[in-house]
Amino acid sequence: MGNSAKKVHFIAIGGSAMHNLAIALSRKGITVTGSDDEIFEPSKSRLNKQGILPATIGWDASRITADLDAVILGMHAREDNPELAKAKELNIPIFSYPEYLYEQSKDKTRVVIGGSHGKTTITAMILHVVNVLGLNVDYMVGAQLDGYDCMVKLSEDAPIMLLEGDEYLSSPIDRRPKFHLYRPNVAIISGIAWDHINVFPTFDNYVKQFDIFCSLIEPNGTLVYNTEDSEVKKLGEKYASSCTTVEYQTPNYRVVENGTLLSFEGKEYPLNIFGGHNLQNLMGAMKVGKAIGISADDFLTSMATFTGAGKRLQKVVESTDFVMYKDFAHSPSKLKATTKAVKEQYAERNVIACMELHTFSSLKKEFLPHYKDAMNAADLAVVYFSHEVVAHKKLAPITKEMVSEGFGGNVLVLTETEDVLAFIRAQNWSNGVLLMMSSGNFDGIDYDALGEELSSSL
Repeated sequence: MGNSAKKVHFIAIGGSAMHNLAIALSRKGITVTGSDDEIFEPSKSRLNKQGILPATIGWDASRITADLDAVILGMHAREDNPELAKAKELNIPIFSYPEYLYEQSKDKTRVVIGGSHGKTTITAMILHVVNVLGLNVDYMVGAQLDGYDCMVKLSEDAPIMLLEGDEYLSSPIDRRPKFHLYRPNVAIISGIAWDHINVFPTFDNYVKQFDIFCSLIEPNGTLVYNTEDSEVKKLGEKYASSCTTVEYQTPNYRVVENGTLLSFEGKEYPLNIFGGHNLQNLMGAMKVGKAIGISADDFLTSMATFTGAGKRLQKVVESTDFVMYKDFAHSPSKLKATTKAVKEQYAERNVIACMELHTFSSLKKEFLPHYKDAMNAADLAVVYFSHEVVAHKKLAPITKEMVSEGFGGNVLVLTETEDVLAFIRAQNWSNGVLLMMSSGNFDGIDYDALGEELSSSL
């Protein structure tokens, strides 16, 4: 049904994934309309450029008409949304966006990238190689990548669909994790570290979602899995009898001044990326590539020009004595991997890492102990959180002392953006590295301006 649709309406069109799908369908020739109660940048400008920005903000049941072929419902909408009620009344097919992506790709080979961390990086690596080699692949990526004006591509002729498999819920009326809907022919799990604790209340419940994901791999499918993660390894071994399983782990490598020399099957490959976690992701991406017909040598050779996924260890500024990175890291495992990677790459430099507790999980006092020793690799570590954000998320208050104790006591905890900036400005950045980690922006820090300021002060 999805492939024959001519007219589609998006409820909550402004979401990061939703607006990309809306743009992709519009480019495919489908008439797209949408609504939302708030639309922020860059979604607003991008929808406007495509000519599908709603003329007015807010919900309006009159937008739902009997000639619609489908309604796509975003997570931002509520169950009592008036447009949703009207769509139900008119018996219009209602999809979550992962459901609709499956509809658009059910006749293709679906490659699904799953895992608590590394999904966007692995997806970006495969996309990079696909582009270097000139292969025709459809895709959906959950983050904005440099060089792309839309993170969803849908076509009639691409034989493969590459999907970043998020484990979060599909829609307000569909409580299944998104990656349960894609039914992969080729799947990868990069790692399992408890996340989204507002939805998955126990670690066992969270792990169960990945178990179900594996059970949904198509007959004669392939599961690529990271043997260095104990939970992932268990799943790889469990499903070895029902699908082809392919192991991967961190390769041998050498740190060099501008990146890494990776050793694989007797050959060294120069890379711009660095850090054991990144290289582990690369091995997973390479094994997925092999499953869709790309040789290991072609994959690793093509990776020579890959500089990283958007906001994942992204270099903000670099001068002779100073370098600054920004990273999306916010969960304990991501923090630990990112901080360790930067210190390993810049062993002779003073590494100062700053992270913001910003997500629902990270700001829950019960979750804070999971951060123990997560930033130990840094020479100096700062953790920031906002009391206002905690209150806005309707969570129990947390204190500086709770955060410090959760991290193991070896961090400076700050609760004002200006205090973070004052601390950073007070440091000696000669022969230094600044690492800013957050899924937000420390409530208003302009990374580019800060990097320029610190670099020019030396």
